[in-house]
Amino acid sequence: MSLEAGQGQGGSEAGQCTSVILVRHGVTDWNQARRFQGHIDIALNDEGRRQAELTARCLAGSAERDRIAAVHVSDLSRAVQTAEPIARALGLPLQHDPSLRERYYGSFEGRTHEEIDREEPEAWRRWRDREPDFALPGGGESLRSFHARVEAALRGLVQRYPSRIVIAVAHGGVLDCAYRIASGLPLDAPRGHALLNASLNRIGFDGSRFTLVDWADVAHLDEALDDA
Repeated sequence: MSLEAGQGQGGSEAGQCTSVILVRHGVTDWNQARRFQGHIDIALNDEGRRQAELTARCLAGSAERDRIAAVHVSDLSRAVQTAEPIARALGLPLQHDPSLRERYYGSFEGRTHEEIDREEPEAWRRWRDREPDFALPGGGESLRSFHARVEAALRGLVQRYPSRIVIAVAHGGVLDCAYRIASGLPLDAPRGHALLNASLNRIGFDGSRFTLVDWADVAHLDEALDDA
C-alpha cells in the first residue's frame, strides 16, 4: 500500500488532506472459529502477534512516517496488543479510545455463526439482512447507532490532527463503517469489501467529507520477521 497522502481540498494545509490509516487487529482464536467477539476481551493468538509486529515494521518504514501524528486504539486487548508494537516503532504514545470498540453484539457474543443461526434464526436473518434499526438481542447496538458512533470517532480524529496522518487500530465492524462512510455505500447494502486482520485501510478527509484512498492491503504480512 502506498502511504503517500492524497491531495485535499477545503481547509487542508499546504494541499495535504488529513488521513486515517485504519488497522484491524491481528487474528485471534475466536476469529478463526467464527465466534462473535464484540466487547468480549479476547487476546491475539501467536499469528496475531506476528501480524502486529509486521504491521509495525511496515508503518515505521513508510515514506510518510514523519506525517503520522498519533496512534489511537480501541481499549479491547486484541486491538491494544496490535497497536503496542506500532506505537513503539513510531515512537508515539498509545492513546486508548473506547469509541473505536467493536459493535456490541448483545446475546450474539461468545457464540459461533452456526450456533446463532440454529438457536435464534429470526435474529440471525435480520442481522444478515443488515436491517439498520434492528437492535441486536440482549441489548446489542443497532447498525445505525454503531455507524453513528464510528463516524463521530473518525470526525473527532481528523479534526484533532488536521493535515496529518493518524493511525486507528480497531475492529472489523469499525472498518466496515469507515468504508461505507468514505465510499457512500448504504448501511443495508451487502458487503463486497474485505475486512482483513492486520490490514492497512486508508481514508482521506478534505475538510468536509471522507474519501476512500485504498483498502485491505496485507502485502506486509508476507514478510518474515527474521528478514530484517
